[in-house]
Amino acid sequence: MNPIAGMGGFVGLKGTDGPGTAAKARRMGARPTAAERTKRAMLVLKSSDADCEFVTPDGDMGANILRELGVEHEAFPLADEPSARATKAAADECRSRNADVIVFGGGDGTARDLAQAVGLNAPLLGIPCGVKMHSGVFAVTPEAAGRLLADIARPDAGTPEFREVEIMDADEASILEGRLSARLFGYVLAPFHRLRIQNRKSSPRISDEAMLDALGEEVASEFQPGVLYLIGPGTTAKKTLKALGLEGALLGVDAVRDGRLVAADMTGHEGLELLKDGPAHIVVGVTGGQGFVFGRGNQQISPDAVRKCWPDETTILASAEKLMRLPSSVLLADTGDPELDAALQGYKAVRTAPRRSTMMRIA
Repeated sequence: MNPIAGMGGFVGLKGTDGPGTAAKARRMGARPTAAERTKRAMLVLKSSDADCEFVTPDGDMGANILRELGVEHEAFPLADEPSARATKAAADECRSRNADVIVFGGGDGTARDLAQAVGLNAPLLGIPCGVKMHSGVFAVTPEAAGRLLADIARPDAGTPEFREVEIMDADEASILEGRLSARLFGYVLAPFHRLRIQNRKSSPRISDEAMLDALGEEVASEFQPGVLYLIGPGTTAKKTLKALGLEGALLGVDAVRDGRLVAADMTGHEGLELLKDGPAHIVVGVTGGQGFVFGRGNQQISPDAVRKCWPDETTILASAEKLMRLPSSVLLADTGDPELDAALQGYKAVRTAPRRSTMMRIA
């Protein structure tokens, strides 16, 4: 487990990779979330009849969690503190012990490190703990990771199916150009399950742009005086800002009231403060190729904000083609609050073009 994975999400950082980023996140009021999310996966696995043995790095990279949950395991020491080098060393140790599956809690940065260390030589399964998670190695939620592992490790499970998946991460050059796209960093083996493993992120087609521009203008024209609008990340949601003549953060969450940008690239703390002052409305896009509405790159929109605005004061935007290309034909939510995720299940209209919408199921 990468113990600092995902810390930057709530405070508006785009990840926790890089020197000093975790310390910066802590100064901004972030708290670690990876351990809590990894525990959620392990609790599901522990409650099953799965027959498995655990070997894990000592300390914060694995053993502390299993010890707290009362799960038997064998721990091995690492020479380094949690880091990319320690992640690769842990993967090498697991491979040397013929691990059937290397399970990790982290984000795209951790997946990249493991892809370099493991390649196609051992299956990987990611418990989603990061900010973005574009790669196809992650389960859709921590609980889905636990259920998938339980299925693999059942005594009567037979031989699990593993497929090659892409390891993706944000392409920094495209972000500087005002576009949001992901870059391929390699391939790994991952368990296959149509509903429990997320697809890799995809980008919108150029042909969608004119229609999405018109949709952004229509939605922006409906903004009401005095209402706080939280505009999620991604090119589709930002069409509303473009229609207002405003420029926000492509990978961040912006807040608008009365046609004015009141918070650009806001943190979750800033959002909670703004929510205290009157009514609010959320505008978010859908993660291409995956279907996430909450929990991938927009953790600054806190569970409290979602509760306040769901369902009537939440607008979801996506092209019809993007919805048709979703592998499981459903939308997903991974807010970090399992009770809220369950409450979001059901049907919600997604606006796809001016005066057009499609009913989608959130699972």
